[in-house]
Amino acid sequence: MSMLSPNRLGFAIAFALLCSCSSTPPATSNSTSQAQAPSPVAAAATKSAATSPADTPARHESFSAWQSDFRRLALSQGISVATLDQALAGLEPDPAVIAADSSQPEFTRPVWEYLDGAVSASRVKRGQQLQVEYAATLSAIEQRYAVDAQVLLAVWGMESAFGHNIGNKNVIRSLASLAYAGRRASFWQEQLLAALRILDAGDISARGMIGSWAGAMGQTQFMPTTYASHAVDFDGDGRRDIWNSASDALGSAAHYLHASGWQAGKPWGFQVALPDNFDYALADTGIRKTYAQWNALGIKGTPQGLAAGDRGYLLLPAGHRGPAFLVFGNFNSILKYNNSTSYALAIGLLSDAIRGQQLALQWPRGDKPLSRHERIELQEQLSRLGFDPGIADGIIGANTRRAVRGSQQQLGWPADGYPTPQLLTELRKR
Repeated sequence: MSMLSPNRLGFAIAFALLCSCSSTPPATSNSTSQAQAPSPVAAAATKSAATSPADTPARHESFSAWQSDFRRLALSQGISVATLDQALAGLEPDPAVIAADSSQPEFTRPVWEYLDGAVSASRVKRGQQLQVEYAATLSAIEQRYAVDAQVLLAVWGMESAFGHNIGNKNVIRSLASLAYAGRRASFWQEQLLAALRILDAGDISARGMIGSWAGAMGQTQFMPTTYASHAVDFDGDGRRDIWNSASDALGSAAHYLHASGWQAGKPWGFQVALPDNFDYALADTGIRKTYAQWNALGIKGTPQGLAAGDRGYLLLPAGHRGPAFLVFGNFNSILKYNNSTSYALAIGLLSDAIRGQQLALQWPRGDKPLSRHERIELQEQLSRLGFDPGIADGIIGANTRRAVRGSQQQLGWPADGYPTPQLLTELRKR
């Protein structure tokens, strides 16, 4: 599933570092205006993370040595000689891909800048045009997979600018480069084997298999293992062609979201107003309540399509000074496509806008995001003061947010878990 400029992995990592509302970042994709992470890459990475030491590929002194060993492995896995000859002949590692895998951006864009691009007027307009143009296809997909058309259009727009930006990297070369020299060799080797199986099946040629630098492919930016389990031949031509067939791409995205628990007709979430003196510590992904329970705490919104027992959590993507949302089960389905809160929020807001329900959100645009070094220092300061943010790695995850809340409560500040330069300055004094 996802999230953009030349590479999404770097942005996704950087963005997750910034947003206190984000969990672990995904890795790579190719969306238009912003560099995010590839959709189903996050899920694919999670599934392949648990490899035993015996499964971990040995490091090789040369690419040719790696290629020889990999060829033997691929043959043992049933990949045909013809496919290997076609895909690996004359292959050399791509230095740009290896460099992208090791990059750690120092600065990140705040969530509102990301959403400005994600839900731009031009993207909304194009989505509405395509909603009419592909009405019959979208209706058929909705009938089969029970996923709302506007959400599919939002995914299509975010992942590849509605099919116009699917990447320009040779996926086999990129994955081979990463399997040889990347930080997660086992993961990339698994993706490379899956990509070769796609070639073996005849769904696409090696030349036609293009995508992002991290191997996210086609108009939906699927990783190869995600393609294997969720790509569909919706147009019935005998090939699952998410590169050239909009029907296959949209059907595949719907299949993925359906398998991830999407419930048709239910909201992903909605903006809410909070009462004065609200306890911002309740804005925690682990605290889930029905709308009636949230409403009893003074939260006001306009829920549509919720069942009485549907539970959601409060999301403050820019802390207490920004807009607030209640998000529900369908939001979590989007997170399975791309495990970035900001991405899921973009999909939700873009789908609403395509439906004609665009919001005018008030963001604290004067706020400055913390740099990577400042995030690391913040974690070190929190640890020094007895809070437990976990490893000081610059990633603002659940442990760091919890530690930030604790420090904010001690200071008598709104405990929204959102890291700011002001908080870092205050902690330095203590």
